[in-house]
Formats: sequence, C-alpha cells, structure tokens
Amino acid sequence: MTAAPTLLAHGVGGRQDLPITLPQLVVAAALTLVVTFVALGLLWREPRLDRDAAGGRPMPGWLARLLDAPTFRWVLRGLGLLAAAWFCLGLLGGPDTADNPTAGALYVLLWVGLAPLSLLLGPIWRAVNPLRTVHLLAALAARRDPNRGLRELPASVGWWPASATLFGFVWLELVAPDRATLPVITAWLAGYAVVLLAGAVVFGAGWFDHADPFEAYSTVIGQLAPLGRAADGVLVWRNPLDGIAGLRPRPGLVAVVIVLLGSTMYDSLSNAPGWLRFSQENGLHPAVTGTAGLSVVIAAVAVAYLAATGAAARIGRADVADARGVPGEIAHSIVPIAVGYVVAHYYSLLILEGQRTVALLSDPLGTGANWFGTADWEPQTALVTPSGVATLQVTVIILGHLLGTLLAHDRALYLFPRARAVAGQLPLLALMVAYTVAGLLLLYAG
Repeated sequence: MTAAPTLLAHGVGGRQDLPITLPQLVVAAALTLVVTFVALGLLWREPRLDRDAAGGRPMPGWLARLLDAPTFRWVLRGLGLLAAAWFCLGLLGGPDTADNPTAGALYVLLWVGLAPLSLLLGPIWRAVNPLRTVHLLAALAARRDPNRGLRELPASVGWWPASATLFGFVWLELVAPDRATLPVITAWLAGYAVVLLAGAVVFGAGWFDHADPFEAYSTVIGQLAPLGRAADGVLVWRNPLDGIAGLRPRPGLVAVVIVLLGSTMYDSLSNAPGWLRFSQENGLHPAVTGTAGLSVVIAAVAVAYLAATGAAARIGRADVADARGVPGEIAHSIVPIAVGYVVAHYYSLLILEGQRTVALLSDPLGTGANWFGTADWEPQTALVTPSGVATLQVTVIILGHLLGTLLAHDRALYLFPRARAVAGQLPLLALMVAYTVAGLLLLYAG
C-alpha cells in the first residue's frame, strides 16, 4: 500500500489519545470478557440463536419482489461492470503516480469499503462481481449453462481455494514490494482474473463461491447483516446474531476467518517500531521478512484457535465426531472479532484516503478532466479526531470480542452436554482474552 494510506491508517489515534493508560485498558478489557462469561453462564442457560438461519421477519412484498427481480440483478451486474471498466482506465491508461486512483480504489474503496457495505447489505460482492458477470455473459453467448463446467467441483474443496486467494491478496496489500504501483497491481489482478475465470470454465459459476477472496470476505461479514434469507430463500429482516450463527461449517471456513484475523494483527505489528527496526536491520529483503512475519502471525492465530477449540472439545466431553467438528462450529465467533479489527485498523484510512480516492476517480487518466465534479474535493477530517479514533478502536475491538464470547457460549450449549457446557468454554474464554490483549497491544505498539 502507498505510504500515504499507511500513515493515515495508523497515524490517527494512538496510545497517547486513549482515555486511560494502555495497561489499564488491557486489564479492563480482559475483566470485561471474564465478567461477561460469568454472566452468560448464569443467565444464558439455553441456546437462543437461530443456528439454522431459518427465521426472521419477512420483508414487505414489494421490496422483496424488487430485490429479487431479474432486472434489478442485471442493474447491479451492470454497475459492477461499469465500475470495473472505470477502474481499468486508471489501471491501464493512467499515470503511475500518486495521483492515480487505482491503488486507493483497490485497497481502500474495495477492500476496506466492502466491510461496511457487507455489514449493511449482506454478500454484496456476489451481486456486483464483474468477473462473475463476464463469465455469465460468455456462457449466455455460447448458449451454455453458466452453472455447469467441464467437471464437478468436489464438495470437500469448500473454501480452501478462497483461503489461498485471500492470503494472496493480504500479502499483496501488506507485503508485496511496490504494491501501490500499476505494474504490481496489474500483475496480481491479471493472475486473479485468470484463476477465477479459468476455474469457472472448468467447474462452472460455483467456482466463484469457492475461490473468490472478495466473495468469501463479503459473505462471511455479510452474515452479520440485518438483511438475509430464511432457509426457504425468502428475504427477511433478522437479528444479525442469528445471521452469523447460521454460518455453517464447511471445509476451509476456519482458514478464511484465521487469515482475516491474522492479517489485521500483522498489519499492526508491521507498523510497530521494533518490527520496523528488525525489518531494516536483519539483512533480508523486506518481502522475505514481511512474508515470514505475515505467515508466522497467521500461524500463531491458527495454533491458538485450534488448541483452544481442541481443549474445549475435550473438557466439554463432545463425542469423537463432534470433537472433530468443533473448530468449524466455533469459527463464526471469530467473525465479529475480525470485523472489529478491520474497523479499528482502517476507519481513518477509509474516511480520509477514501475521500481522496473519490476525488481522483474524476480523472483516472490524469488529463485534467473532472468527470464527476469531485476533483477539487478536500478531505474532511471532522470524523477522524485522534481521541475519537482511539475511542472507536477500543470500543469496536472489545465489542467484537464480547460478541465472539456470546456466540461461542451459545454454540457450546448446542455442542456439549449441559453439565459440561460452561467448563468446556473456559479454553474459548482464554482464547478471547488472549486475542483481546494481543490485539490491543499490537494496535498501540507504536
């Protein structure tokens, strides 16, 4: 990512802007989780969340008909294609300078902006994905069923391809040399398009569900949206906790959520003075150090998660089959934690650099044009005061862990015998406390 976005992401709100000292904050956050755990054990004795995502309040008929209408779906696909075409103007024809909106459009508007959009609207990227639309149009032109490929995709594949492509994107965003330059972005996007479109030819349109990193990202976060579908496909308004409780285990799900969480933790680490000194003085190429650091942090998050869920299964006395499935069953509880970190890390980036990128999108070719009338915008900073950002960061990180604790508790009541359910959650509580402490220390390491 360019130097400017990195500074904006971590330069607004620091430990000096916290309402209390960092040690006090860490202790208070840990105690909050412990108190919440005790309260849940006493007051939440039966499963309450809709694990099958079967309920919700149906939308008004006219709104449901509008959202499900083929015309509306084609409008969304058309908007996705238009946005992709405009993006390609800057990518392929714009100057390779700081005034090109390409890096900001990819790393800020798409990657960061997709999180709040998905929280509000659900898995929106699936509806506007330009590669999915290109494949659909090609299949229609060839008079082929877009859902049928040359062979069947094994069910065991799950989200493993998406976890790999997701790691590829976060590596591009956080580690790749010259990652804000047009040749690097072009090369990555070309590889992404080849992998997705070739896979869709072989396996059909379902390949996008299994392999597109942005679809997986949007789908996981979109489970927290108030807008969803009941088991019969009807559009409903729902409790977001019921929505995320309906994120059912599938191969690769744990890997996806761990990559999301681990990459945001590494992003904090990579801006810590100690890590910066180590990167500059160890004699290795920065990409080698960064790749190793990103991989180690994600692996550490994964080891902690698997150890905690394995211990929970043993203490909770789940049977053998259930014990193997516990990591996947609990994975949904990591999603609000990951979302909290995304908001904490990138809020100021989205507000400030997002405004700058929108302004630059008026002239993607650098010709002095002003197509949208936004070229003269000056970023407004009223929503990114240091104390306000620091308070928001603390709030969303603690709230994410509280929701994770609640979700894990409710799922444990399904998984474990009632007499062992609370005891079985002790390793999960330890995991939540560890993630909270690590997250806060890394976020304010500078």
